Amino acid sequence: MRLIFLALTVLAPAMLLAAPEYPARGPDIYDVTADGSALIHAAQDQARAGHQRVLLDFGANWCSWCHALHRLFTTDEPVRRLLADRYIVVMVDVNRRHGVARNAAVNAQFGDPIRFGLPVLVVLDADGHPLVTQETGALEKGDGTVAHDPAKALAFLEKWAPPPR
Repeated sequence: MRLIFLALTVLAPAMLLAAPEYPARGPDIYDVTADGSALIHAAQDQARAGHQRVLLDFGANWCSWCHALHRLFTTDEPVRRLLADRYIVVMVDVNRRHGVARNAAVNAQFGDPIRFGLPVLVVLDADGHPLVTQETGALEKGDGTVAHDPAKALAFLEKWAPPPR
């Protein structure tokens, strides 16, 4: 019995950490423990080396539109390929939970893009200078479904991508 209690004591915190923040939404797409600033600095280094842009995706794990955009970015082949070739994507969790606004300093650094709603995208050049902030309502299908239009997303990404090497 003592062994079972010890095992539960050790494993329970690990199981809680692995559980999604909002189980009804499915697996987390934003890392709730990540330091957005550190992620962005690392992305800038990669972007400079690879002649790419940095795409900041501000959102939260509770957000159905955030999950829809993530699905598009990871499953639509032309969009996924363009992102892989020309962008370094940084998922910035900006959820406000238990009185804590995650990555609030990063949001402020880029002019409070979340004022436009979630998800919201910010494209940076490799040196970290913002090129555009895009509310994602303009990328939606507009047919009443929670989905973004691949053609609209692709046009946006192509417009702000660096020139091909």
